[in-house]
Amino acid sequence: MDSLNGSAVVVGAYEHPGRRLPGHTIAGIHREVVAGALADAGLSPSDVDGFFTDSTAPGFGVIDLTQHLGLNCTYTESSEMGGASYVAFVGHAAAAIAAGKCRVAVISLAGLPAQGQKISPPDTPAPVAAYQVNGYGGGYGPVADYAVLARRHMHEFGTTPEQLASVKVASSRHAVHNVNAYQQGAVTIDDVLSSALIADPLHKLDCCVVTDGGGALVVAHPDVARELGRSGAILRGHGEGHKASIAGEVDLTHSAIRRSGELAFAEAGVTPAHIRYASLYDSFTITVLIALEDLGFCARGEAGPFVEDGGLVSGSGRLAVNTDGGGLSNNHPGNRGGMTKVIEAVRQLRGEAHPAVQVPDLEWAVASGTGFRLSNNHYSSTIVLERFA
Repeated sequence: MDSLNGSAVVVGAYEHPGRRLPGHTIAGIHREVVAGALADAGLSPSDVDGFFTDSTAPGFGVIDLTQHLGLNCTYTESSEMGGASYVAFVGHAAAAIAAGKCRVAVISLAGLPAQGQKISPPDTPAPVAAYQVNGYGGGYGPVADYAVLARRHMHEFGTTPEQLASVKVASSRHAVHNVNAYQQGAVTIDDVLSSALIADPLHKLDCCVVTDGGGALVVAHPDVARELGRSGAILRGHGEGHKASIAGEVDLTHSAIRRSGELAFAEAGVTPAHIRYASLYDSFTITVLIALEDLGFCARGEAGPFVEDGGLVSGSGRLAVNTDGGGLSNNHPGNRGGMTKVIEAVRQLRGEAHPAVQVPDLEWAVASGTGFRLSNNHYSSTIVLERFA
């Protein structure tokens, strides 16, 4: 199969309701979310023959984890693309299904960063090596890295702190309808700008939340999906891309999302004009502005005006974005927000988002994620989904 368009359907999705989980284990969270996603799909562990997760899987990775979950798989993947991983895995699962390697794949995420769990072991040399090669911002932490992006976007296009704050305001207005959201109250632009300045121009409320938890997806062959009779989201387009800053020599105001989005839209045969809901990675407010431009929802340099005046608020804005509250207000489990981006896109396409934020008669949705830091080496994956009924 040359294209993944129509090759697989997301038939199950589950987001762990917890945001602070002391006393839990990574394996235990995987068990909970996989059980939840399979129940949502109407399937059992014995139906699963494919499994996908990231590099933090405990023990001997998928070898131990699939045993713990009671899965007997003919195809597995345990790889690392940071926050882009769980958007990319939907495409990877579809490719395995299209190749006949499996028919029902589970994609599972679990993390405990709020309990002190690290993204990678403390002695892992890869990040240090990357910073030595690129020489850009790595030693100052992720907020400083994204502050560089925000400041450059301001310099190039006149973007304002108020426009950045508008992204957080929209996410908080959505999160008030999500009983599980980590931050429940709606905030104003003044609230964002008066919160602590972490790395100029980014304030505390420009930064995503840090949460425990996880989620899982069940991706199945279309024949399986039809037998289940469950609504879902059929994959129409999938794209991935990589970009490096080369010590700042490459323009910092665009990201690998540009390439992943081009590929996904081309495979799906649609354009951004077809999309009324988008799940966009929101590690920081500036991440959303760059994604809007790179995906073609607005022209280069125009994301600031695009998000003003509630531009991302469902029901009244230009484009409904992150209607669960996103990583800025709801959940960023395991520091890998791609999972929740796909879950909310599936909810929207099923018509199962909260009525206050549900996009009516939704046919198409986009989910996009980025991994690692946009000011440095990073990865992106984007998928285009269509309602499956």
